[in-house]
Amino acid sequence: MSTSAAGAPVVIVAESLDDSWRSWLAERCSVVNVKVDDDGAPLDSAEALVVRTYTHVDAALLDRMPALKVVGRAGVGIDNIDIGACRARGVEVVHTPAANTRAVVELVFAAVFDALRPRLFLDRALGLDEWKSVRAELVGPRELSECTLGILGIGRIGRQIARAAAGFDCTVIACDLEQIPQEHRHGAEMVGHDELFRRSDVLTIHVDGRAGNRGLIGTPELALLPEGALLVNASRGSVVDAGALAEWLGRDPSAQAILDVHDPEPFGQDLPLLALPNAHLMPHIGGATAHAHRNMSAVVEDVWRVLSGEPPRWPAPE
Repeated sequence: MSTSAAGAPVVIVAESLDDSWRSWLAERCSVVNVKVDDDGAPLDSAEALVVRTYTHVDAALLDRMPALKVVGRAGVGIDNIDIGACRARGVEVVHTPAANTRAVVELVFAAVFDALRPRLFLDRALGLDEWKSVRAELVGPRELSECTLGILGIGRIGRQIARAAAGFDCTVIACDLEQIPQEHRHGAEMVGHDELFRRSDVLTIHVDGRAGNRGLIGTPELALLPEGALLVNASRGSVVDAGALAEWLGRDPSAQAILDVHDPEPFGQDLPLLALPNAHLMPHIGGATAHAHRNMSAVVEDVWRVLSGEPPRWPAPE
């Protein structure tokens, strides 16, 4: 389906966009909603491409899009886009780096409380004995205020995790490759890599998907975690070695892992975590709020700026 404007640049929208932002773009461009591998996609004439998570922009695709000027990533991570290949061809890449921060932070704490505060919604009246039994089964093992919360990667999202955690009176520690100014730590104590793992009752991961972070957390790191630790990953699936994680969870039934991201996505039936009762898997919904979707779809503003010859506000980093 396309929306045409005479003489307007052709923009391919390969994945879903918020309706209001799609309409905004269609007032200025000829918008074509189509996957890039579909027959009939006007790749030769497209001057812009808007993607989300599951369209891979590589040299082969760029070769098929000779008129391309800009790729817009409606989201934060740009792992699915070959930035070097784009810029070598003079193609700008733009994204929305802060679009889903609040949504991810909320999901992380929802996951933490799922683990620490088991609960049940009743759909029928219970007798006294069953009432007492249910209440006994739903005793949380510990309160967050009793825990040390460790943050691996205290960037944009990690800082907001630290800020929110302060309200629950838990000890917050963090580790990052960068030197983080005191005012951006929100009370988190900066510690070394090994100390982070040794002290974290709850470990939440917020690093990017660069090649050097693949398999960042494996058997040595997991062995440092305290017994009964909770690991939450809402960053990139490739950061955690799934096999090592499965072995760790198997050795410590009191430990838990809650994962919103996976490698690959969707994962297959052979994922070793599937059979484990203390592994909880979500379908990559960290940014799945209406507000975050609108924020991510606002990337079309920068797409239009590039098409209009103006510098973008949010160019992707090299």
